[in-house]
This record gives sequence, C-alpha cells and structure tokens, in this order.
Amino acid sequence: MRPNKTIVGVGSSAVINGGGLDFYRSYNVIVRNIKFTGAEDDAVNVGQESHHLWIDHNEFVGAVDGAIDIVRGSEYVTVSWNWFNKTDKSMLLGHSDGNSGQDTGKLKVSIHHNFFDGSRQRHPRVRFGEPVHVYNNYYKGNALYGVASTMNAGVLVEGNHFEGVGYPCYSASGYDASGPGRLVQRGNVFTGSGTCETNGTVTEPRTYYSYTLEPAADVPSLVRAGAGVGKIGG
Repeated sequence: MRPNKTIVGVGSSAVINGGGLDFYRSYNVIVRNIKFTGAEDDAVNVGQESHHLWIDHNEFVGAVDGAIDIVRGSEYVTVSWNWFNKTDKSMLLGHSDGNSGQDTGKLKVSIHHNFFDGSRQRHPRVRFGEPVHVYNNYYKGNALYGVASTMNAGVLVEGNHFEGVGYPCYSASGYDASGPGRLVQRGNVFTGSGTCETNGTVTEPRTYYSYTLEPAADVPSLVRAGAGVGKIGG
C-alpha cells in the first residue's frame, strides 16, 4: 500500500475478513477502527523501511500468522488501543535474527493501551529495535509470554498490568533461538503472574517524545473501556 493514506472504518461494522494490509515503503499512514478476522497471513504487515504509521482502535482475531508485523527497517510506528482477541502471534518487531544490518538503529515503536486478551505470545517479540516503548497495556491470560526482547533490542516495559501471565518478560535469557536483548521494567503491576526478566539499559523514549503515564492499577478498566473498534473516543 502506498504512502499518505488514511484507512478508517465507519462505526463498529468495518471488517476485513481473510486478508490484511501490506505496507511497502509507506509513510504517513493511519489504520483505524477495523476488525481483522481470519487473515491468511499477517493482518497488518509494516515492512521495507515504512515509517510514521499509526495503528489504532482495531480488533484482531484469528490471523494465520501475525496480527501485526513491523519488520525490515521500519520505524516510528505507534500501536495503540487495539484489542488482540485470542490471537496467537500478536506482534513481531524484526523478522529474523540475521537482519541486523537493516534493522539495527530502526524499529522504533510505541505500544500503548492495547488489550492482549487471552493472546498467546509476541506482545511484542523484538529483535534489534530501540527504543521499543511498551506502556499502559493490559495483559490477561497470555499462555506463553508477554514481552520478549532479543538480539540486543532495547525495550522499556512501563506501567502495564499483567494478570495471569506466567512469563511476563524475557530478555537476558533470549527466547527460542534468538540471543538476549535488553529490557527495563518499571511501575508495572503483576497479578497472579511471574516475574519480569530484565537486562541492561535502554534508551529513554522521552529522548523522542513526551508522554503521560496512567497508573498501572487503573489500566484494566481504562483499556477495557477504550480498546477496540467503535471506541475512538477512548
């Protein structure tokens, strides 16, 4: 899909079923208020050095591969107020361990106020990207893990609420075949959850932008009320 596009669903009835959106060297793009169901590959693929995309107030259900992939040198992407409804591979940043040449210094992504609702993994899984700012998200019943920082990525996990998540964060131990990444956690709430594995230091997101952080205790009610389609006022 080409640059300078706004794709916004009307009301709460806009659905893309069985397919998705593929961004190739795109920029200045908004994807908002759409329900993606049963995508045969990725529901939203941000690739080939795309930049300045906003993925906001969508719902993702049943993609065969990833709900959102941000890969191949893309950067300055915001993923906000989305409902990941029982997804498997929710969000991948950096497609392979061998792509450091294209991805190092890129993959700058902000992920906030999303509802990871019974989703299994990759919330996100990160290779090389820094800073990846994961804040004020609600993690509920995620079977495999919450966040994985690998391949020297730099991820700040801040002000999130983890509920029933056995492995909220991987970093120092790497994940699967990927080597370790860096991860800082602060101000999170862990309810019936394990501990968040941390490692090293991370570039502060405030180097790039200012933001207001909600108390992690308030995140479940805020995100339930505001995430997903038909809730743009949230």
